[in-house]
Amino acid sequence: MADTAIFGGIFDLSSSETKLTELKAKTVREDFWNNSSTAQSTLKRISMIEKELELWDGAQRKRDDCEVLLTFLEEEEDSSSKEELQSELKAFQRIVDDLELRLMLGDAEDESDAILTIHPGAGGTESQDWAEMLYRMYDRWIERTGFSSSVIDFQPGDETGIKDITIEVKGEYAYGLLKAEVGVHRLVRISPFDASNRRHTSFASVFVYPSTDEEIEVEIKPDDLRIDTYRASGAGGQHVNKTDSAVRITHNPTGIVVQCQNERSQHKNKASAMKILKANLYQKYLEEQAESIKELESKKTDIGWGSQIRSYVFHPYTMVKDHRTKVEVGDGKRVMDGDLDEFIKAYLLMSATGKSKAEMAES
Repeated sequence: MADTAIFGGIFDLSSSETKLTELKAKTVREDFWNNSSTAQSTLKRISMIEKELELWDGAQRKRDDCEVLLTFLEEEEDSSSKEELQSELKAFQRIVDDLELRLMLGDAEDESDAILTIHPGAGGTESQDWAEMLYRMYDRWIERTGFSSSVIDFQPGDETGIKDITIEVKGEYAYGLLKAEVGVHRLVRISPFDASNRRHTSFASVFVYPSTDEEIEVEIKPDDLRIDTYRASGAGGQHVNKTDSAVRITHNPTGIVVQCQNERSQHKNKASAMKILKANLYQKYLEEQAESIKELESKKTDIGWGSQIRSYVFHPYTMVKDHRTKVEVGDGKRVMDGDLDEFIKAYLLMSATGKSKAEMAES
């Protein structure tokens, strides 16, 4: 299955097949399981390539089926054949959409798991509540997508909501998909915390980093680190600790600060914090390679007016609008329930073509 013909074009899959053969050859070596982390990473990569090849093969088979049904329908009109063709075409379209999405996720880090952080902007309770709403939205998207997640660090708000949260999202192309969410998210609503029922605008920022594995080399010198321990804080439950188990790590050369207090064990918190730091440093390297570090830093320092990538308006009307791609959705509840695929796909398509959905429709 070196070549797959779809829509009259030929897609060369020989490189993927060659890579799959090379990876499978590694699994039969006697020393394969000496490093369990590397072994798991290899098996994950094999699974992803096999799924990709099966997807292309399935698309070709589905296209052939549609051609046969179309020929049969032209020769002999039959309502049942027409319905079957329509069903097959819809199934073919879903496969093509999935392939199109995978083709847009061409960077090596796109296949990685993701580390996602949410920070409220200025505004105290209002923005902290909005940060928690965003967390619930992504949590539901993760569930809908079939991914899994774990909370690495959580800092509750003063009265309600979230001061800061960091989660790891695991799944195929988790980073490649979630990178579409990086930026400032703006909420307009009637505040439930305002006795006068006035309209309020809140901001929160979302940042996403590829979760690095052992195969990615990120040099971290011990002398470059400042490690502080402190007592975890929170309203109760897992966030209260009577020992200095929480860990904060400062990377002196870059000024990056990461922390973790979600586990009762200082050792586990340190390991999680180091993983976040490694992901941050790897992301910084990628940004420098792409000469985009200045743009990202400007977004980080301005969580407010004029910098938002998406607005969620719940008063005086309901609408969610992405300001980059111009995609608008009138059902805000559906979006908050985790239906983000339209926004994500539109952003990836715009990144791949340089045009928004509206601009492509006009051309």
